[in-house]
Amino acid sequence: MTDRTPTVLFICQHNAGRSQLGAALLEHLAGDRFIATSAGLAPADEVNPAVAATVAELGVDITDRVPRAVTDGDLEHADVVVLMKPGLVLPSTPRGEVLEWSFPNPEAWDADAVRPLREAVSDKIQATLFSR
Repeated sequence: MTDRTPTVLFICQHNAGRSQLGAALLEHLAGDRFIATSAGLAPADEVNPAVAATVAELGVDITDRVPRAVTDGDLEHADVVVLMKPGLVLPSTPRGEVLEWSFPNPEAWDADAVRPLREAVSDKIQATLFSR
């Protein structure tokens, strides 16, 4: 990594659940240690309401975020690219390190079901990204 603040890009299929969760948790946990972004391959219309509700419990509001497609520029700029589902096919080769994490898609889950996912993603972020 460089002397500048490293950028971590979280990617999932729809940029509505897992990647939004990862970015929100990294922002919450790391403060200004990282720049957290997220994107998807086929963006949904909105952020998963159950995911938004569970991060709101931590004091993080993501209700104004809009799912978006990953771009070549995102992949060129990111120091670390976290694929929240292994095997995602990206539009170009990332410049930075690629991490493949395997988390289930919370698309049809309620907040009670998302909370354990939130904790698992939080633990993975702390164990993987904070050790740098």
